[in-house]
Amino acid sequence: MAYILAVNASILADSGGPCGVSDCLPLCSNPSVLLSNCTGSTLRIIQPDSSCKFDPVNPGYASCLETVRKDLIVATVASSLIGCLIMGTFANLPLALAPGMGANAYFAYTVVGFHGSGNVPYESALAAVFLEGLIFLFISAIGFRAKLAKLVPKPVRISSSAGIGLFLAFIGLQNNQGIGLIGYNPSTLVTLGGCPSSSRVSVAPVLAAVNGTVTLIPGGTVSGDILCLRDRMENPTLWLGIVGFVIIAYCLVKNIKGAMIYGIVFVTAVSWFRNTRVTAFPNTDAGNSAYKYFKQVVDVHLIETTAGALSFKNLGKGYFWEALVTFLYVDILDTTGTLYSMARFAGSTDQNGDFEGQYFAFMSDATSIVVGSLLGTSPVTAFIESSTGIREGGRTGLTALTVAGYFFLAFFFTPLLASIPAWAVGPPLILVGVLMMRAVVEIEWEDMRQAIPAFVTLIMMPLTYSIAYGLIGGIGTYIVLHAGDWAAELMVRKGVVKRRGNAVNGAHEAAIEGGSVKAVEVDHV
Repeated sequence: MAYILAVNASILADSGGPCGVSDCLPLCSNPSVLLSNCTGSTLRIIQPDSSCKFDPVNPGYASCLETVRKDLIVATVASSLIGCLIMGTFANLPLALAPGMGANAYFAYTVVGFHGSGNVPYESALAAVFLEGLIFLFISAIGFRAKLAKLVPKPVRISSSAGIGLFLAFIGLQNNQGIGLIGYNPSTLVTLGGCPSSSRVSVAPVLAAVNGTVTLIPGGTVSGDILCLRDRMENPTLWLGIVGFVIIAYCLVKNIKGAMIYGIVFVTAVSWFRNTRVTAFPNTDAGNSAYKYFKQVVDVHLIETTAGALSFKNLGKGYFWEALVTFLYVDILDTTGTLYSMARFAGSTDQNGDFEGQYFAFMSDATSIVVGSLLGTSPVTAFIESSTGIREGGRTGLTALTVAGYFFLAFFFTPLLASIPAWAVGPPLILVGVLMMRAVVEIEWEDMRQAIPAFVTLIMMPLTYSIAYGLIGGIGTYIVLHAGDWAAELMVRKGVVKRRGNAVNGAHEAAIEGGSVKAVEVDHV
């Protein structure tokens, strides 16, 4: 689970955290001229606007982002540690907790948006997670959680896990948070990338006037450097990331413990050498600053910006509640599925599928969500990697407390964790996607009424960059495909038509068999 510390912080930092235009610095129209020397008829001081958050990123905003990433590493460590302590102490179960993969990507790239380009500010997104945690705590306390989970159609429940896996893999293949294999194409949307940063440019929606001036379309934002102009597949960091992918994949094939860590450590260690084409510390002001912090090795970083940052100003906005409901749904299904699967793996379930300590397990998970939001991170949940401890014989909360001890040690190594590059994070994201795809075998692909909603859910999550849109699409498709069956069932129950046995004139009725509705011969009433 150690890979979560770097991966979660990197993903959430892409949202920009609480950083904004106010953190950007005024610059001279000639970037090579210091602000104090920016005088004369040919030079002018440029005051920052919303574009300062995008490529080329303003130095002040970049500095804020670096602080946020350090804060989020500590927030991830603290929320995971507290979650494991609660689970081990009160539920006495061998389950480890950390910010959930998938929910963190949805938080960063859909709700808040890249560098705050979404519909909900970072502070309000934390408030949504906080309220969602309280709601989850309440429904767990009254025992309503299981009933709420069953309201979602089965094919959508199953395929949502695989859809989130594809979502994570798609992120891991891109430049901002991955190995950079996939890039933008104006005709096909995506294409093969892999070009070095010197060959990449940003994309922005602009208006070109007759006099040659270009202005950003109102409401538009500048992307990251996602468009390759040349030198495809020639980025050394891409190939280093691919090597990391192969290392992790081989370890998974051979069932070697710590597979994710081996890949991350190898890629990161190679990237820590300066004056190479794959260095994480280029010879720039930002690179020099990062290298200086890295050389400290040991440092107890205190959270400066993310703790207690939540705001309820957008409580009345529709996007706020869309995010809250999505977080709640994902947490309910993710936690329910993980806890029960781990209990079955440990042989702790009874004939009804229940297990000892399940009440406090759900309460612990919900409490951890609330704590995590107060520290500045996305929802915390039980992790499937808990199976490793169970496989080694862990059956009590002592296992969770041991994991908490390791998280405590991570507090002291923020400089190292903050220096893990994106191309080291990408391979684990891709292979976590592989692991989450296992759920598709449970889908009844022969039944089109099950297969179609499942596929819509699965494919829409990565292609719309939103877990919520995938769920809405899947549930909506399920309702449309079953509406006729439900109407026929209602007609039978209301006595509008009679069941088979009264058929005299060859008309049709809907009869219920095994939970589905089939056409049979009836007469009109």
